[in-house]
Amino acid sequence: MTIEEAFGEVIRDLRKSNKFSQEKLAQISKLDRSFISQIECGRKQPSLITIYQLAKAFKLSASKLLALTEEKIKK
Repeated sequence: MTIEEAFGEVIRDLRKSNKFSQEKLAQISKLDRSFISQIECGRKQPSLITIYQLAKAFKLSASKLLALTEEKIKK
């Protein structure tokens, strides 16, 4: 599993557990819905700013978001 795929799965899992649609997450994080879709599919690498925007949308720290990604990679 690549880092991009792991990060995408973490975002998808968090989005679903928060009962957000991609559109809702896009609105909260101020990102484009299609960009969120590409992140979830592991096709795009998020910038540091994007990581912070997504973490804030989920009420997490950026470090927690990255820690979840590391955990997924180790599995």
